[in-house]
Amino acid sequence: MKVAALQTDIAWEQPAQNFARLRPKIAQAAACGARLVVLPEMYACGFSMQSHAIQEPEGGPSTEFLLEMASAHKLWICGSLPEVVAGAPNPANTLVLANPAGELHRYRKIHPFTFAGEHNHYTAGDRHVTVEVEGLRCTLFICYDLRFADEFWCTANNTDAYLVVANWPQKRRVHWQVLARARAIENQAYVVAVNRVGEGGGLAYSGDSCIYDPLGEPLATAAMGETMLLADLDPKVVAEARAKFPVLADRRASLLG
Repeated sequence: MKVAALQTDIAWEQPAQNFARLRPKIAQAAACGARLVVLPEMYACGFSMQSHAIQEPEGGPSTEFLLEMASAHKLWICGSLPEVVAGAPNPANTLVLANPAGELHRYRKIHPFTFAGEHNHYTAGDRHVTVEVEGLRCTLFICYDLRFADEFWCTANNTDAYLVVANWPQKRRVHWQVLARARAIENQAYVVAVNRVGEGGGLAYSGDSCIYDPLGEPLATAAMGETMLLADLDPKVVAEARAKFPVLADRRASLLG
């Protein structure tokens, strides 16, 4: 299955402007044969702490945009957005995955970035989400989650590809580059890691989006400009890598919680 990772700039807290900017990019990805398009974290507004000002209900404009694009181009598409959580004081940083049939899957970021105070403005999620996308088992994560290897380890046996969307600041770009590759190597799975570029909320973002195969070899990488990464992902490649070098079989399940 061909996956497109769209590394984009994000107009700060301007969803309509970002929708307009993304439409031709998604159309281009579809024209290139992509069956799954991955957008950055907070793709329609940027990683803002003004959570109550930018929050949307379930089925709000940013979710509707994903559904529109999935239907129009007959593909799967995902990106995170600030979504209201019933009964919670704050919205959740939610990665929404839409398919061509209009079905939605939601992953709420398990690890809010407390260093920046995200935990004071967004409600943490409490479960992993793995979705089979045209035969490829995809597990969803958001930005800071990348630092917590155990979350990836405990989902590895049911995962062919990790989709990680981010607004990861340029000042810690080396961490992003190393951790994304490490997650592929240690779990023998694809990693599709999509970061934004540009400036937002006083922070600079360097992109460095990447797609790694189950051996940690780069299939596609980006630097600091807007671009699209394309790669073919095959669950058979994951199975073969794990059969030839059975690392996961040696993992002690009792220590994974």
